[in-house]
Amino acid sequence: MGRAQVRLFLCGDVMLGRGVDQILPHPVDPALAEPYVRDARDYVALAEAVNGPIPRPVDPSYPWGEALGVLERAAPDARIVNLETAVTAGGERAPGKPLHYRMHPANLPALTVARPDVCVLANNHVLDHGPAGLHDTLTALDAAGVRTAGAGLDAEGAARPAVVPLPHGGRVVVHALGLASSGVPPDWAAGPDRAGVHYASGPGDGTAVRLAARIRADKAPGDVVVVSVHGGSNWGYGVPRDLAGLAHLLVDAGADVVHGHSSHHPRPLETYRGRLVLHGCGDLINDYEGISGYAEYRDDLRLLPIVAVDADDGAFLEARLAPFQSRRLRLEHASSRDGQWLHEVLGRISRPLGVRVERAPDGTPTARPA
Repeated sequence: MGRAQVRLFLCGDVMLGRGVDQILPHPVDPALAEPYVRDARDYVALAEAVNGPIPRPVDPSYPWGEALGVLERAAPDARIVNLETAVTAGGERAPGKPLHYRMHPANLPALTVARPDVCVLANNHVLDHGPAGLHDTLTALDAAGVRTAGAGLDAEGAARPAVVPLPHGGRVVVHALGLASSGVPPDWAAGPDRAGVHYASGPGDGTAVRLAARIRADKAPGDVVVVSVHGGSNWGYGVPRDLAGLAHLLVDAGADVVHGHSSHHPRPLETYRGRLVLHGCGDLINDYEGISGYAEYRDDLRLLPIVAVDADDGAFLEARLAPFQSRRLRLEHASSRDGQWLHEVLGRISRPLGVRVERAPDGTPTARPA
C-alpha cells in the first residue's frame, strides 16, 4: 500500500489585472501611469498581434483555460496561489513604482473559479494602489471565502499564517514572506498600526529569524508547513546563495515545502533534508504575452505544479509539472516539443540540487528526489 499523501497545488504568479482585467466583464478604468503604456487595453492588443483575436468580455474561467481541467483531475488537498495584483477599483497609485496592477473586485470570479484555498499576498504588487487598495483586496478575498497570508492591516495580521484543515485531521499551514530582492518596497512593511506586507530586507534580518522561530514553536503533529517566499530577480536559472540559505533555514525550522516565486520563468527544484524547495515557479497567468525580451527563457511556457508530500512526516514524494502555454491571455496545453524543452531544462537545472525530472506514464514531467 502506498504512503498517505498530502497533495498541494503551488503555482507562481497569478496576475489578473491590467490587460486580463480589461477582457473580463467588469474592467477598471484602463488608464495607466507607465513610462511607455498609458492604456491597459494596449496589453490586449500586444497579445492579439502575436496570437490572434481575443474575445471580450470573456467568461471568468477564460484565463485559466485548459488548466482548470488538469487541476480538477489532480484533486489537490490545498490550492495555494501567489496573487500578484490588488483587487480594487480605487486607491491611489503607489508612488515611485513604474507598474501598477489591479483588477476590479467584480471580476474576482476569475480567481475563485480555480477554488484557491490560500492567496499569498506577500509580493511587490499587492499595495500598488496603496493601503486602501490592500484593504479592498483583503475585504474582497474574505467575502469570497479565500484565506490570505503575507499581508494584513497590521504587522500581526501580515505575519499570521493561513490554515487549511485536511480531511484526515491534519492541517496545511501557509506562511508567506516578501523579500526586498523581489522589488517589495521597504515602506510596504506592515507595522503595529500600519497595513502592509510581511517583509524581510534579506534572509538574515529579524523577520526571517522570527518566522523560523515561529514555525519551530507552532508546528503540530499532522501539520504540513508551507512557506511561500516572493524573492529574487525576474530572470536567470541561478539560485542566489542568500535565497538558498533562507530556504534551508526555513526547512531546518520545520518547513516541509518552500514555495518560491517572483521569477518570470521556472527555476530549479531542490531536495534539502528530504523536503522540497521550489526556487521559482514562474508566472502562471498575466498579460505579458507579446512583450519582447529574454526569449531564451520561454516565459510564455507555464507550469501547473501538483506537489505530493508524505502525510505523516512531510517528506517530498513527487511533483507533477504539467506544462502550459499562454496564448491569447489563456492557458493552453503546451505542444509536445515545448513540453519536452521545459522537461529538459528543469531536469538539467535541478539535477545538481538533488531532484530528477522524468516523464510520468501520461507524459507529464514529474520531479522526484534523486
